[in-house]
Amino acid sequence: MTDRLEQGAPAPDFTLPDADGTPVSLSDFRGHKVIVYFYPAAMTPGCTKESVDFEASLPDLAEAGVKVIGISPDKPEKLAKFRDRDNLTFPLLSDPEKKVLESYAAFGEKMLYGKRIIGVIRSTFLIDEEGAVLKPYYNVKATGHVARLRKDLGL
Repeated sequence: MTDRLEQGAPAPDFTLPDADGTPVSLSDFRGHKVIVYFYPAAMTPGCTKESVDFEASLPDLAEAGVKVIGISPDKPEKLAKFRDRDNLTFPLLSDPEKKVLESYAAFGEKMLYGKRIIGVIRSTFLIDEEGAVLKPYYNVKATGHVARLRKDLGL
């Protein structure tokens, strides 16, 4: 497993397909702060709550110059259903091989209901305009996570 990213580390660049199969790269967002969040599975209750919270915060985040990208191991077709069902307007990217998840240390051993399993570690990264990690958040909770980010951003 990759070591966890620390504040100031370069955010690993990536290019992944979005819900429509269009390639999206982290480098496309240079010049903007970006929140990149990793979630286990589209259309599950926790991931839905987290994604809908991000969507509700988009106007304030946009005013602060912050973009949002969600990444999961789901295929683009499932992401399109998720996007359409919940009216999500920010990019949802597909990482079925988990290469990007692993490069951010957002995939590996975790505790789930008291058992050790291998899976997606719900994680979020605030990345600066030049592509460095401003703040890593590992093992976040789906509920209340966006409110904490907003507070940290002064929103």
